[in-house]
Amino acid sequence: MPRARFAEILRLLAEGEVEFIVVGMVAGVLQGAPVTTLDLDVVHRRSPENVRRLLAVLGRLDAVYRHDARRLRPGESHLAGPGHQLLTTSLGDLDCLGTIDQGRGYEELLPSTAALALADGRVVRVLGLAALIEAKERAGRPKDLAALPALRATFDESKRNA
Repeated sequence: MPRARFAEILRLLAEGEVEFIVVGMVAGVLQGAPVTTLDLDVVHRRSPENVRRLLAVLGRLDAVYRHDARRLRPGESHLAGPGHQLLTTSLGDLDCLGTIDQGRGYEELLPSTAALALADGRVVRVLGLAALIEAKERAGRPKDLAALPALRATFDESKRNA
């Protein structure tokens, strides 16, 4: 698999005026955590207009469902629901999530986000470190628990530098 280009995916989503929040380990990376990840996780607003904008970007990215030899493409009904759409794109793996962490969607997560500027000046919303840590703790999966020390250290450092 070619090297993932998450910054380019974020740029295309922002350019396409998709309303989304970066969650998962890329959210940690964007806030300085020294971790790696194999995919980009976003929670998108599930309004009909936003789903259409997201579908347009996914089309540009040649997005298809991961681990499905039929190369099925996501549809509007898939992205309008609360489920997880695990996709692979021409720029890397992208998970479009309707909800995370106890069923919280875009609107519920928005107060726990930070605005971060991309290299081109476009702004994206990123789940804040405190909320990311809480979500990883609740998820309790081994990979989430393994990332917690680095996320906590990054959070503590950010508080000291604030």
